[in-house]
Amino acid sequence: MPRPKPPVPTEAEEQEALYRWINFMLPQFPELENLYHIPNEGKRSIYEGARLKRQGLVPGMPDLCLPSAHGGYHALYIEMKRTKNGKVSEEQSDRLMKLHKLGNFTAVCYGWEEAKDIIEKYIKQPSEEVPKYVKWLKGLLKKKRG
Repeated sequence: MPRPKPPVPTEAEEQEALYRWINFMLPQFPELENLYHIPNEGKRSIYEGARLKRQGLVPGMPDLCLPSAHGGYHALYIEMKRTKNGKVSEEQSDRLMKLHKLGNFTAVCYGWEEAKDIIEKYIKQPSEEVPKYVKWLKGLLKKKRG
């Protein structure tokens, strides 16, 4: 009798596996501590959905963001999908295109390993210089604290 195939991991399980890898890689890539999840998924009541929209929920926003400039891009946005049967909605596709047009690197990753590969390639690109106004702002904040 053939062995049953293991179940395909859910998107949430893929993302949990990715975060296990991220935690393991933090000593090598400390900026990964800034990678965050945008909790935009899930079924909600009409009232809860309206409340969240008033608070800034944006339909189609990708699952992950690394707000770190590399390779000429401002940030990295990743939409996670299951390895099998993961589908990108029209809202997600439109949002990824808008974010890309704003100077961000965007990707759809089918499984945690694809996401890991994209993240590694992205953070190995040259970092962008911190704009002068950011350095000025940091100096201003130090003066206020001191």
